[in-house]
Amino acid sequence: MSDTLNAPVPPQSLPIQYKGRKDLLGQSRVRLEQVAKTLNLPAGICDRLFAPHRVVQTFSPVRMDSGEISVFPGYRVEHSNILGPYYGGIRFHHEVDLDAITALAYLRTLQCALIGIPFGGAKGGVTVDPTQLSDGELERLTRRYTSDMGMIFDPKKDIPSPDVYTSEREMAWMMDTVSVNHGYAEPGAVTGKPLSIGGTQGNTEASGRGVAMVVEEYFRRADKPLKGATVIITGFGKIGRVAAQLLQRVGAKIIGVSDRSGGLYDADGIDVEALWQHMLAGNDLGTFKAAGAMPEDELLLTETDLLIPASLSCQITRSNAEKVQAKLIVEGANMPITPEADNILGRRGIPVVPDMLANAGGVIVGYFEWVQDNNQLFWTEEEVVDRLRTVMMRAYGKVHERAGRDGQTLRLAAHTEALRTLVEAATIRGLYP
Repeated sequence: MSDTLNAPVPPQSLPIQYKGRKDLLGQSRVRLEQVAKTLNLPAGICDRLFAPHRVVQTFSPVRMDSGEISVFPGYRVEHSNILGPYYGGIRFHHEVDLDAITALAYLRTLQCALIGIPFGGAKGGVTVDPTQLSDGELERLTRRYTSDMGMIFDPKKDIPSPDVYTSEREMAWMMDTVSVNHGYAEPGAVTGKPLSIGGTQGNTEASGRGVAMVVEEYFRRADKPLKGATVIITGFGKIGRVAAQLLQRVGAKIIGVSDRSGGLYDADGIDVEALWQHMLAGNDLGTFKAAGAMPEDELLLTETDLLIPASLSCQITRSNAEKVQAKLIVEGANMPITPEADNILGRRGIPVVPDMLANAGGVIVGYFEWVQDNNQLFWTEEEVVDRLRTVMMRAYGKVHERAGRDGQTLRLAAHTEALRTLVEAATIRGLYP
């Protein structure tokens, strides 16, 4: 493959200084270079595909309920628009930093390329503990951050979506802020909105539904019964809770779940619907008395047919990968397994369905929402679910076929398919000027 994308950029301006580091960005570079060897990609192309197009940092002042002013650092990394507008989540979390946001933006680029939707990757966030803010403070922070990013947030340029500790509510505030600043309603400015202002049917369940679809397809292709299979899910949020409900409905036995309040385990199966009603009543997961307590770090190492890590990144590392007893892992969270742990799991014969495939449901339905907003024509929930299944199964088929044909792991096959798409598109578009 010709090195038509190799631009003479000083090395210090590229994020290659993260090589050898163990953080998310360093892990992303390791995986890129693994695939680059397979595809024989020149170094310049790797640097272009890895480096973000733009990094924006803001410091948003917010008047607190006390009358004092606090300043919150915020970020938006626009990684790539080779395939289409930048698209990615906004997270409010105390551990948000530029390195992690850049890594996740890169992963979103690969995910969009793999599943075949015309978006590029982005990710944003604010370094804050949202649980310590009142609703009024949180709204003022969300609106100020959105306004500070007003030069880039646009339905044709960069479209935010919900992520960790953001939801329909925050997306509504963001959509309204963009609309007020533009002087007219911009429903396509964000995705993940309430239905009443241009959201889409099936959005809330999209990420978890996508995980469940992938699990069902894996078991179908492996000719293994999903009914009666044991499942442990770490993270009982937007992804883990929905996946647990859907898998239990088709006969899987959910024996372990966890969130930040604690973990639960019952070898005979946990009643997921009863647990969810318990939580809807305002109770913590950890106070559910119909199952025994078990910390999340122990759940990760408990024997099960299927493990779905669906909370934060780096749950399975070199320190605990040898002790994992799951027969299959399907990644619900972003980058929950480090490259070193991945190698250990591969050596032990534990297959992993990677995050860029397994948790793509939210991205796909977010794209559906954007399409519906721009066309002012909305679909039924049945139509959304059917279209989601079509896109998910098409992507799964590509990964499965490449893995079988080339003797690759599912992760390497997914990365290879994504990077081939990006390299082809970037080569055809060329380099300007």
